[in-house]
Amino acid sequence: MNYLAHLHLGGQQPAQLLGSLYGDFVKGPLVGRYPPAVEAAIRLHRRIDVFTDSHPLVLQAKARFPAARRRYAGILLDVFFDHCLARDWSRYAAQPLAGFTARVYQVLDAEPDLPPRLAQVAPLMAAQDWLGAYREFAVLERVVQGMSRRLSRPEGLAGGMLELTVLYEPLMADFQAFYPALQAFAEAAVGEAAAAL
Repeated sequence: MNYLAHLHLGGQQPAQLLGSLYGDFVKGPLVGRYPPAVEAAIRLHRRIDVFTDSHPLVLQAKARFPAARRRYAGILLDVFFDHCLARDWSRYAAQPLAGFTARVYQVLDAEPDLPPRLAQVAPLMAAQDWLGAYREFAVLERVVQGMSRRLSRPEGLAGGMLELTVLYEPLMADFQAFYPALQAFAEAAVGEAAAAL
């Protein structure tokens, strides 16, 4: 899962939204680095990643890619699944996507102490509406190019968009089968985390 799905799944309080994003920007042990509710959301982010990466439907989706691409299939699926979520947002959320993303951007703007890399990208994220833009499949090409620049072997994602185009329908079906299970897992985990605070 990428940014949008983590934000959708991690709880709607400001600390939960922050922690849901911090999970992609904060590595290593957490004890006391952030407020307890933010740390709980980071831990949930990590649990969602483990659940996703080991789920049979996600393994099935990765196996749809050519063998040479499998090492990078997870990266492509992360952004594609955010596209699926944004495209069919009303199927999974009551609040309109534009209202949800605006709230996320407001929470980020109001936080003076974001992790350094997130502090750099948050203004761009809001100005270019990265989260809402996932609705458009063509936007994924720019996202994949940006991700490839951060890889030690950027050629690993070359041609990935063509494969996503060819596999669009079966991967969409994989997402539609998987996401409700992930939602149920995350809802239970959010409840456990809230009870522990």
